[in-house]
Amino acid sequence: MRIGIVVGMVAEAERAAAPAASLAEPLRPLIFVAGGCAGRAYGGARELLRAGASALLSFGVAGGLDPALETGDAVLASEVVLPDGAHLESDPRWQRSLAAALAGRARVGGIAGRDMMVATRAGKETLASRTGAVAVDMESHEVARAAAEAGVPFAALRVILDPLGGQLPSAALAGLAPDGRRRALPVLARLLLRPWELPRLIALARDNRRALAVLGRLAAELGPAFGFLV
Repeated sequence: MRIGIVVGMVAEAERAAAPAASLAEPLRPLIFVAGGCAGRAYGGARELLRAGASALLSFGVAGGLDPALETGDAVLASEVVLPDGAHLESDPRWQRSLAAALAGRARVGGIAGRDMMVATRAGKETLASRTGAVAVDMESHEVARAAAEAGVPFAALRVILDPLGGQLPSAALAGLAPDGRRRALPVLARLLLRPWELPRLIALARDNRRALAVLGRLAAELGPAFGFLV
């Protein structure tokens, strides 16, 4: 049994892989970095299945839709709401296992999947009203779709980066490369046009470090199987 994990950024992949670094390769989870592209998340999930994954996990940061969620809070998906309004449930047994392992430290609720980043408070409030979800990301819906098509278990564990009250600076949106790495030059170029975004960009970098630290701790606690029960 091997878990297939889809993330958006290389930094998330590093946190997911760390607990299994000392294990033999066949025991490590398979990981795909989608680079903030929903289509790549779907294709990557299918690649992981072809490579031998028997369950799929969406793992990484997310935007908050519930005002009670703050940066660093964990969200365990009960379901994923697709852009067309369809609902795909998480595997109930895997979800219960994760919830028990996290002992109440993760908010259980719906995650809304979107093909584009939802950067503003108004956009998040509209999405929350339409879907009832508590968080949003750009990978979970496509990973859930691939899992449903293949008939394998699916789960999503996310950590809030930008809460409902925050607004992502446009400079940050330019900083993610298709391979999931951070690009400095596009960010600097955007800042030359919008220098007033610098304070928000600095705050986002701080929050990103905090969210990634939580992801790392969760991965270490859950181990290479991420709570999946054979």
